[in-house]
Amino acid sequence: MIKLRRSKFHLNSQRGIGIVETLVAVAILGTSVVAFVVSLSTGSLAVNVLDQETTAQSLAQTQMEYTKNYAFIPGAVSYPVLDVPDTYSISIGVQAVPGADTNIQKITVTVQKESVIILTVSDYKVNR
Repeated sequence: MIKLRRSKFHLNSQRGIGIVETLVAVAILGTSVVAFVVSLSTGSLAVNVLDQETTAQSLAQTQMEYTKNYAFIPGAVSYPVLDVPDTYSISIGVQAVPGADTNIQKITVTVQKESVIILTVSDYKVNR
């Protein structure tokens, strides 16, 4: 009878995860986390810019409608400005239209946020 000897090494032939595999897995995981955080940051910035533009458009449209419905003032250089949120400001410019009668004015509404021009809108006001 021959006895078969089994070595301890042969019985436990499973190998563990090496340091290289662990480092590669951590690097892949780290890269994906960084990409996720960067995409969230970019999305947040885009939402802020869109919110700023939407607010500016709403303010400009509201101010323009208010100015057009306000009583016509011949020779006016400005019209009353509506109340706006704290960080925003509105300026109104009035110009006579060259070559036209005195009953037409070009109205320019400029919306600024923290002294940076966000939107400028122009339209005409007619004395009816």
